[in-house]
Amino acid sequence: MVIIGSGPAGLTAAIYTARADLHPLVLEGEPSSTSDQPGGQLMLTTDVENYPGFPDGVMGPALMQHFRAQALRFGAKIDTVRASRVELSGPPYGIWVGDPDTPEPTHRAETIIVSTGAQSIMLGLARELEFMGHGLSTCATCDGFFFRDQHIAVVGGGDSAMEEATFLSRFARKITVVHRRNELRASKIMQARALANDKIEFCWDTVVDSYIGSSRLEGLGIRNVKTGRESQLDVTGCFIAIGHTPNTSLFKGQLEMKENGYLITEANSTRTGVEGVFACGDVQDDYYRQAVTAAGSGCMAAIDAERYLEQRARPATGP
Repeated sequence: MVIIGSGPAGLTAAIYTARADLHPLVLEGEPSSTSDQPGGQLMLTTDVENYPGFPDGVMGPALMQHFRAQALRFGAKIDTVRASRVELSGPPYGIWVGDPDTPEPTHRAETIIVSTGAQSIMLGLARELEFMGHGLSTCATCDGFFFRDQHIAVVGGGDSAMEEATFLSRFARKITVVHRRNELRASKIMQARALANDKIEFCWDTVVDSYIGSSRLEGLGIRNVKTGRESQLDVTGCFIAIGHTPNTSLFKGQLEMKENGYLITEANSTRTGVEGVFACGDVQDDYYRQAVTAAGSGCMAAIDAERYLEQRARPATGP
C-alpha cells in the first residue's frame, strides 16, 4: 500500500489503512515543491475555524501535524519525498522517487491511493506567500468570516470569482472585484447575482501589480491595462479566484481525467479506472475543496482499498 501525497485526504487514508494493518507508506511530498507541499494547502493557512473538533480554531500547520502524528502512532511510514514517476500497468505498480529514468522503481505496491491535491492559481507577485493567511486567501468559505465589516477585493472574472464575491458579501462591508477585462467570463446567472449585489463593485480592465502592507495586507497596487494608470486600492483582504490546478501531471496518460485535469472516480466511490488505484481529496474534487471533505474521501479511499485487497486475497470458490 502506497499513498502518494499527504494533506487531510492522504493522512486520513494513512490512519485508516494503518489501523487495518495494511502498513501504508506515505510519500508526502517535498517542502521545496509548490505542487506537493507536505500537509497540503492547510500548511499555507493560519486560523482554521471550520474543522470539527476545534471549537477555538486551530492553525493549519498544527492541524496537519495532528493528522501526521496520528498516522505515525498507528504504524504508517511517512517519507518526505515526492514521487517522480508511476507505472500503472501492474499490479504490482511501480513508483519512482528521485531519478524517474532508473530502470527499476523505488517501490512496488499492490494498491495505490492518490492524494496529491490541487493548488490555487496565484498571481505570482512578490510577497504573495508572506501575506497568505495574513489578508490574502484563496477560499471564501474558509476565511470569509474573518473579514466581517471590511473592504476586501476579489481578483478574477469567472464563476469562481463571482461565487466568492457573492459569498463574501454576507460578511464584508464592501467587495471590489478586480478584473483584467471589461466583461466577465462567468455564466450569465452568476454575473446577474454579482451585478445585482449592492455590496459588490467592479474595477474593470485592471490588474494587481503588488501587495501593500507591513505584517498584514493593507492594500493592492493596481494598474489599468488600457490607460496604464497606477493607483492603490485600500483593502484589508484579497481573495484570489482565478482557478485551481490539480496535481495530476504524474498520472497523465495512465488515469482518466476530466477536461480540467481532475482525476475521474466512479460514482460514490474513490475507484479510478485502473484496478487497485484510488483517488481522494482535491485531486478528484473540483467542487467542494474543503479539508473536512478531503478527510472524508481519504477515509473512503482507505476502506475501498482495504476491501479491494481482501477480495484479491480471498481464494476462488466454485466447482
